[in-house]
Amino acid sequence: MDPRPLRALSRDLVRELGMLSQQCGSLTLSPLEAHLLIELETGPATNQQLADRLRIDKSNASRPLARLVERELISWQPHPSDGRSKQARLTAHGLAQLQELHQQMDEAMSDTLAQLAPEESEQIWEGLRRYRSALSRARARRQQGYRIRPIAPEDNAAIAAVVRRVSAEYGLTADKGYGVADPVLDELFETYDEAASHYWVIEGPDGAILGGGGIAPLHGEEGVCELQKMYFLPDLRGLGLGRRLVLQALAEARTLGYLRCYLETTASLREATALYESLGFEHLPGPLGSTGHDACEICMVKNLR
Repeated sequence: MDPRPLRALSRDLVRELGMLSQQCGSLTLSPLEAHLLIELETGPATNQQLADRLRIDKSNASRPLARLVERELISWQPHPSDGRSKQARLTAHGLAQLQELHQQMDEAMSDTLAQLAPEESEQIWEGLRRYRSALSRARARRQQGYRIRPIAPEDNAAIAAVVRRVSAEYGLTADKGYGVADPVLDELFETYDEAASHYWVIEGPDGAILGGGGIAPLHGEEGVCELQKMYFLPDLRGLGLGRRLVLQALAEARTLGYLRCYLETTASLREATALYESLGFEHLPGPLGSTGHDACEICMVKNLR
């Protein structure tokens, strides 16, 4: 997706929500001051805590907090466990102003939702929730320095080692019929070097191969690809890179004309199953096609059209 239209839409949303205005509704509160009051609704907080929650510098929170004190909407109190710090808290007047703000904003949002059918409202909620999650992951910059790229011949030994190490970690031994027993494990570049197949590796900041995954035709099923050899070392997990790789694989599968994407996994890989479910893969009562494996009891598929 071209990022420019999404950026433009995000700017329009900021304007429509009045975030560039000097007040919220009929109240003489700037959007930043309103956000500070809302954060204090759950309890007292320090200047630094409020700045962290609002993703702003501490210095940018100090001035609006001072204005709120001048208008007796908040007050400072000693920190209960840190004698060097103070906590801001809502005053009775501040709580009353916040309740009025909530009422006005709720009414404005209800007017907006009245323009939509219930199913459209649900779509907006789900879309915004996913957008917020993506923004949070990108902001954390946890993925900085990592690179997802097509496999190269010189990656064969490294990615085979990853598959064997992760398989051993979860008890997926070769004698039980798992993918680690595949005779092509040491030749993944050559195996996926075909027009209808693709494999990617994830390279760490130091150039080490930490994981990988790919797609290939599912034997016995026309128009169906299989998500294959998705393995990630512990250092790679929790960074969102597995999700990125699967999304990249699904996009490539659509480009290649596949109608569905199939996968097999096992209950011991709980995190992987949860990831696939979150991306729209649905459970099947049994396997599709012929994968050459018989040990994976979880079969899933996702429509690509």
